[in-house]
Amino acid sequence: MAIWVVPLSYGHVADSPMSGDVPKVPSNGATNGLDTAWYDAHATFYGDIHGGETEQGACGYGVFKQGYGLATTALSTALFNNGYTCGACYEIMCVNDPQWCLPGSIKVTATNFCPPDYSKTQGVWCNPPQKHFDLSQPMFLKIAQYRAGIVPVKYRRIRCMKAGGVRFETTGNPYFLIILPYNVGGAGDIKAMQIRGSRTGWIPMSKNWGQHWTTNVVLTGQGLSFRITTSDGITKDFNNVAPQNWGFGQNFDGRINF
Repeated sequence: MAIWVVPLSYGHVADSPMSGDVPKVPSNGATNGLDTAWYDAHATFYGDIHGGETEQGACGYGVFKQGYGLATTALSTALFNNGYTCGACYEIMCVNDPQWCLPGSIKVTATNFCPPDYSKTQGVWCNPPQKHFDLSQPMFLKIAQYRAGIVPVKYRRIRCMKAGGVRFETTGNPYFLIILPYNVGGAGDIKAMQIRGSRTGWIPMSKNWGQHWTTNVVLTGQGLSFRITTSDGITKDFNNVAPQNWGFGQNFDGRINF
């Protein structure tokens, strides 16, 4: 499996976090199989204030082209799960650092991978088993001051609220079809996907990299339907999404969402 990793540049590293009271957060829980409990992590930022270096990433999304914008984050190895967490949504707040934390929280979608650096033994926040968010700079500045560089945070999974239907982008070639589903609501991240041609049954797809799913079954000249199962166990069918004359490099509206 090939993983496309976009180089990340970090903000300045702050001094050791200062002690302080943790803001009150809602009680832990789960919604429709989605773990919405609050957990501890740290956050940094990469890119510039205009979103430079965040436009692409290891999930395969073009974040502006496909509607994610700057409300995005890269995940450390412990959270990225080999790309299976791509598309998940999080609420994050800065805690326990009154010198640098700002009030309130942000909501972001996972679109990138923060790679580990095994050449160092200190201050490498994306190494396992640490849970870490490398935010776009505009989102980091909503919860912490720029000079902090790194801050302790509380985070939880939330349901993704997306407008319109799930969309499907086709790339590859007739013998290696690649589908990128995006704008996925609900849990947001996908654990299984199937495809059906107008002359076939349901065909399991394989994860290739990020959120790209593949099949080597030739389906050109057939209409395409898709079946998606998100990480919370919900499965939906997206029937007759692409017409028989679909082509590569196109995207199609699934019309419904999670």
